[in-house]
Amino acid sequence: MEEHELTDVLTGVGPRLKHLRQQRGSTLTELSETTGISVSTLSRLESGRRRPTLELLLPIAAAHRVQLDDLVGAPATGDPRIHMRPFQRHGQTFIPLTSKLGGLQAYKQIRPPDPDPGKRPDQRIHEGYEWLYILSGRLRLLLGPHDLILGPGEAAEFDTRVPHAFTNPGPGPTEFLSLFGPQGEKMHVKAKPKNP
Repeated sequence: MEEHELTDVLTGVGPRLKHLRQQRGSTLTELSETTGISVSTLSRLESGRRRPTLELLLPIAAAHRVQLDDLVGAPATGDPRIHMRPFQRHGQTFIPLTSKLGGLQAYKQIRPPDPDPGKRPDQRIHEGYEWLYILSGRLRLLLGPHDLILGPGEAAEFDTRVPHAFTNPGPGPTEFLSLFGPQGEKMHVKAKPKNP
């Protein structure tokens, strides 16, 4: 690898680290506690003011459960299989179904029943667009003023700038596919209306 190619690869590491951490819903402090790397070092890595080293990248890759290749943007080997590494966030399991950081992301999510299914959760907003498809179980989707129960085979899509929240009303776990992308990368569902 030539010097300018190496520089390009290393320059791209910081934005990948920041995007991955934010995608996982982790703060610099939480990542610091998990990896043993100081907050200031993590911040400098993400901003590109610190050159990434193997000693720094290995614990970060382990904390996020991704391959080191994903952090440095290594070229594809030609193998199209995705090596799924599940991770936990807010009590539910996320199984990544896409391998590249950034752009459209796909996940299989497994959400256990909520302990208080009648409680109305706080709705949140963020940039992006989301598409959901329920595989099994039931998912309660609160979207703006709407309060919907989605069952197997049902899909929903929405702008994530609309206040939204999810719960699992039970009785068992809910498994669903979720596609999330930056604003403008919308997934469209073509479905026939249900017969009355």
